[in-house]
Amino acid sequence: MKAARNGTKDGLEKTKIAMMRKVSFLSKKENTDDTEDDSGYLDVTVSDAKHPPPQLCPMPDGLSNQQIVRRHILGSIVQSEISYFDSLKRILQEYQTPLLDAEPRILSPKKIQPIFYRLKEILQCHAMFQIALASRVAEWDRTETIGDLFVASFSKSMVLDVYSDYVNNFTNAMALIKKACMSKPAFLEFLKKKQAASADRITLYGLMVKPIQRFPQFILLLQDMLKNTPAGHRDRLPLQLALTELETLAEKLNEQKRLAEQLSEIQQLARSNSDRALSKQLNSDQKQLILCETLIETVYGEKGQVLKSKERKVFLLNDMLVCANINLKGPPDISSLVPIGPKYTVKWSAPLQQVQVVEVGQENPQNNDSVFQPSGTKRLSSVNSQGQHRKLFLGPPRLYQELQELQHDLSVVEEVTLLVGTLQGSYQNLNTTVGQDWCLALQRLIRIKEDDIQCANKCRLRLMLPGKPDKSGRPVSFTVVFNTPSPISKISWVNRLHLAKIAQREENLPGWVCAEDDEKTKPPFWCPLLACRVPVFSPKIKSCQLGTLGKY
Repeated sequence: MKAARNGTKDGLEKTKIAMMRKVSFLSKKENTDDTEDDSGYLDVTVSDAKHPPPQLCPMPDGLSNQQIVRRHILGSIVQSEISYFDSLKRILQEYQTPLLDAEPRILSPKKIQPIFYRLKEILQCHAMFQIALASRVAEWDRTETIGDLFVASFSKSMVLDVYSDYVNNFTNAMALIKKACMSKPAFLEFLKKKQAASADRITLYGLMVKPIQRFPQFILLLQDMLKNTPAGHRDRLPLQLALTELETLAEKLNEQKRLAEQLSEIQQLARSNSDRALSKQLNSDQKQLILCETLIETVYGEKGQVLKSKERKVFLLNDMLVCANINLKGPPDISSLVPIGPKYTVKWSAPLQQVQVVEVGQENPQNNDSVFQPSGTKRLSSVNSQGQHRKLFLGPPRLYQELQELQHDLSVVEEVTLLVGTLQGSYQNLNTTVGQDWCLALQRLIRIKEDDIQCANKCRLRLMLPGKPDKSGRPVSFTVVFNTPSPISKISWVNRLHLAKIAQREENLPGWVCAEDDEKTKPPFWCPLLACRVPVFSPKIKSCQLGTLGKY
């Protein structure tokens, strides 16, 4: 990193000079709100006359194929930045300003401000970048460098701050828009008219999602530029540093977006639940969403037939498991303007410590907290407590029943083949060769069915849950079966469920973790190490226990 920064020192100085060449357009923003800290923020007034958009001059003669490709990539960067900058201006000029100036009021300013939170600051960041980009594009055929410009423009802390605030608020902004559409018909009509009047028919949501997509677009363009930059070129090292900076920034924003969406999911689940006690638990600050996914719940009959199959949203929280029905219905006129999102109806919830994973062939649920590892071996029988062999069901019952039928047919055909071999006469199509062909065909079908069972089981998540006590007060449990989208998804569910249960133990509840001084960063949910006691048995000492540490 030090060598990379030293390698781009001259380029960074040139960029700073280009950005500050006309210093009159830069002025410090007055901090009118004591609650916000806008240190480093510059209020930029961009005039098309003084600061025209960046534009490439006609291509000179004598360029190599690589130079031509780099020039085309630069043109894509310029066009995408102009389009993005215009989209930001459209949001403010066509939506925010008319809503603030509307008489009579469509929405109160207190509701408008959080919808368009930090958009003006994002616009200012890209106004500064566009001015510097225009200067760099004008001298491209002489310098052919662009990486240092991205480093100078997007490595500032204020860029991360404004984009982080926007991303964290995005889910809340969409919820406010949805709520306003349902409660304010004038606002819904306003959005419809704006969309109908635009040439591209893009919605407000389509415009507001662009800041979230901007840095991934930059990364793709710079990756193409780097691929077409030869070794030893003075722009190669700055491009590598620029990609490092942008990928780091994009990763931080993605993580913050993920946390914001998880919080929104928990809040949506709490709002849609009729049980006040459960809603209070979900609204607790201690609740953390570890994993949520749409799974297929399958109910089988006694003969292995599928009785019912329905999509469920399953939420794995730090101390409980929740299953909910999904309701995707919503007003069509609103859903066309902003994503409505599903509504949930809680089907059941269970404390995490009482949830057990039942793997294939296990009569009793797992009581240990071992991490699931997929096994390549198939066990067809085991011995129960009475010493008798019992069959183990591999995969869904219907597939296993079909396997049993094929195995029965194979044994019958083998017996028939042996009987045919004892015939004294010769008969057409009735000989041992035909019987052997039947046996080989059935064996192929059996292998295919076993593969189907194994694949189905890799996506089959079976859980034992606590139910309501019976009339005598004894505890009752029931089993639910979910089909996950892929084997990796099942492994993730089993592993995270076990780790979450281990994390709930007293020895893994950290008392030293606290919030950061800026009061914005939440304390980490997972400990760096999880302690788990594993029993170790020896011939002499059977009660010995070993305390081990497992890194998460």
